[in-house]
Amino acid sequence: MSAPAQTADSLLDQMLSLGRAARDASAVLANAPSPRKDEALRAAAAALRARKAEIQAANDRDVEAAKARGLAGPMVERLLLNDARIEAMAKGLEDIAAFPDPIGAVLAEWTRPNGLTIQRVRVPLGVIGIIYESRPNVTADAGGLCLKSGNAAVLRGGSESFHSSRAIADCLTEGLRAAGLPEACIQLVPTTDRAAVGHMLTMRDCIDVIVPRGGKSLIQRISEESRIPVIKHLDGNNTVYVDKGADLEKARKVVMNAKMRRTSICGAAETLLVDRAVAGTMLAPLVKDLLDAGCEVRGDEAARAVDARVVPVTAEDWDTEYLDAVIACGVVDGVDAAIEHVNRHGSHHTDAIVTEDPAAAERFLQRVDSGIVLWNASTQFADGGEFGMGAEIGISTDKFHARGPVGAEQLTSYKYLVRGDGQTRP
Repeated sequence: MSAPAQTADSLLDQMLSLGRAARDASAVLANAPSPRKDEALRAAAAALRARKAEIQAANDRDVEAAKARGLAGPMVERLLLNDARIEAMAKGLEDIAAFPDPIGAVLAEWTRPNGLTIQRVRVPLGVIGIIYESRPNVTADAGGLCLKSGNAAVLRGGSESFHSSRAIADCLTEGLRAAGLPEACIQLVPTTDRAAVGHMLTMRDCIDVIVPRGGKSLIQRISEESRIPVIKHLDGNNTVYVDKGADLEKARKVVMNAKMRRTSICGAAETLLVDRAVAGTMLAPLVKDLLDAGCEVRGDEAARAVDARVVPVTAEDWDTEYLDAVIACGVVDGVDAAIEHVNRHGSHHTDAIVTEDPAAAERFLQRVDSGIVLWNASTQFADGGEFGMGAEIGISTDKFHARGPVGAEQLTSYKYLVRGDGQTRP
């Protein structure tokens, strides 16, 4: 059940209290030994498994409410938890625990002529505020990654996943308690009041970084209103380009997986481009595969000519993240035209080329301005776990600080440690 209605002053007081507790906890967590952090992660994973029925009941409540509100099918799918997804959260926490601790790692070391020794050492960011929508598994992923990287976390999940996120956060708290770490290391904002987000964005004395994860409107609001640095996770308007040098069967597998494996995730492909040089042989089977799998194809004149089921594409479609079984499709004049299209219409998230021509592949890899660029692989690999980085908070489309999958290592900064023996500057 969500918290009762509050006055503006009482909500601000509550948020400030939560933020101060996080700041105090971060000082403890920043110096916590690795075994204790890993113990908390493994205990939280065990709690997720032990309390699976409780989590599922909470999620059923959220899903029923979402359907009653008329939430779109893809959004309900993102919200849904089942045994496999709960197990994936638990396994994700264990994977994070198994990774090396990034904190304290010496990134560089040298000695000056005057005898000063200098080290650049990895340190936590401090307190991270994560604001996210729909997917309750983000609660476990974000909390676990912040814990591993020595950061306290203030989590603000979407109202549609409130009960699910609360049940998952309780498991994280159980893990912290088992390891003797402050429970305020990971806190879930205990209200669905949208004003809580506004307060978070102004709490510069308590929160060091904001990480938003959600739709374009959420990211835009946070980018405009935040007084705290933001690591943005923009929409995944991703493209698969099938080059004239592509192997058709390989292209069919990659395109189908990129679009249809899970249409509601940010790594799903939203645009298919085919080189005009092979459109006569490759476009029809690629389009047919998608249509037969239940995907709506919105195509240009060339795409509509190969199958009567293709509907006309609009200018807006090229710029749209559908998160559904819909794809924009068109023909371009070679790899340079594809690159130009992706850089103009894409969201700089994840894009792929399918080709057996290494020169074309390298041109695409080097010139597409996205956080993740793939050759002969599905865009659905846009995921920290698939990169061997464990879980990730999101895919950053920023160019400062972190880009691409944001895992534990990306949630750190560094400081310089300088050791001398009485040196003074002349």
